[in-house]
Amino acid sequence: MLCATPIGNLQDMTPRVIEALQEADLIAAEDTRNSIRLLNHFGIHTPMTSYHEYNKTEKAEYLVTYMQEGRTVALITDAGTPGISDPGEVLVQKCMEQGICVTSLPGASACITALTLSGLPARRFCFEGFLPSDKKEKREILQELSEESRTMILYEAPHRLVRTLGELAEALGNRRVTLCRELTKKFETVLPTTLEDARARYEKETPRGEYVLVIEGKSLADKKEESIRDWQQITIGEHMKLCEEKGVTGKEAMKLVALQRGISKRDVYRYLLDEKQ
Repeated sequence: MLCATPIGNLQDMTPRVIEALQEADLIAAEDTRNSIRLLNHFGIHTPMTSYHEYNKTEKAEYLVTYMQEGRTVALITDAGTPGISDPGEVLVQKCMEQGICVTSLPGASACITALTLSGLPARRFCFEGFLPSDKKEKREILQELSEESRTMILYEAPHRLVRTLGELAEALGNRRVTLCRELTKKFETVLPTTLEDARARYEKETPRGEYVLVIEGKSLADKKEESIRDWQQITIGEHMKLCEEKGVTGKEAMKLVALQRGISKRDVYRYLLDEKQ
């Protein structure tokens, strides 16, 4: 069982999760020292074992064997829903491979809470989690995100926040962003701003606590304008030739060229006619 735990306010613990943790044979926790306080608060005395990033592969094998013997394991993370930016996904994969039934007991999730508070479009969004530490991999992901039209959600630690805001501003431009911290807690902070203004603020003010960054996606109008601008680097005749090389010919090729260049099909036809004369 994947059991969501509060991301701050203990009143967000659901009765279903409390019951499941009480009835499980074993609780696998990301940090047992942190989780024991939560279990004690709710009077849960189920045995606990550690399951974290550094033992996820070997411990998953052990837990799968444990469950194959007919016993129940409840997985919890430090805060929020297991499997989201934590090693829970590895255990789920191992269970699926062995035909072990997995269920998820829903509850708090920092990324969704931040998204709904952000004031940015929530109909379409993507979750990136923490950016990788490897510089090359990070550059590649930032390049991908620069073309992303959906609202983006990232996590970041306080000591890396200023650097990450600068890298995001450089790759994406000065997009709107909402920074969230201490979600569901007494000093919950939701700051709608821009990437550059946020960087300037936190260069002067020391960031505290982990942040959720909800970032505006690239507008479809901007993507269309850039696409049209790119196509205008070549002639209509060269554009038609590229379409034909891909197997698109005749009226369909003319329609595609017109669409990609932001002109009418008649303009394409006239250009091709004049080119033949």
